[in-house]
Amino acid sequence: MRLLLLPFRHVYRGLVYLANSPRTLMLSYLMLIVICSVLYDIFEKVSFGDALWWAVVTASTVGYGDISPESWQARIMAAMLISLMVLVVVPLITAHFASKLIVDTDAFKHDEQEELKNNLRRVRRLLEELAEREGVSVPDSAAPSPAPSDRSDTDPRR
Repeated sequence: MRLLLLPFRHVYRGLVYLANSPRTLMLSYLMLIVICSVLYDIFEKVSFGDALWWAVVTASTVGYGDISPESWQARIMAAMLISLMVLVVVPLITAHFASKLIVDTDAFKHDEQEELKNNLRRVRRLLEELAEREGVSVPDSAAPSPAPSDRSDTDPRR
């Protein structure tokens, strides 16, 4: 079963790579346009300029209709180009730009998180000292486990 899913994993990883690399995504788009233009030129025997115009218009799904494929090979290629653009390329471009626009400005930075952890350690230490002075026992069961960066700390006062 794992062997059957292997090609889908490779396709998925390729899509993730394209989505996270705008330069590669744009280069892939341009290569797709050029390859389809060359193939359209071969299948339909038109000038390269007309083939390029056809590829751009078809890929953008505008479809002016001034140039349309006559041969079955060019029609299949047009269907694949439209499908690829609508189902893969445009959503990847949109997802990339949307992810750049959606930024959590309220998220704590690493330095702020470390400062908060240090402040909480001081507050806990002060509470333990106060509880000791007052003769109150503080249960350790609610104590949070140390964070990965805390394990290297050897100074108990921090």
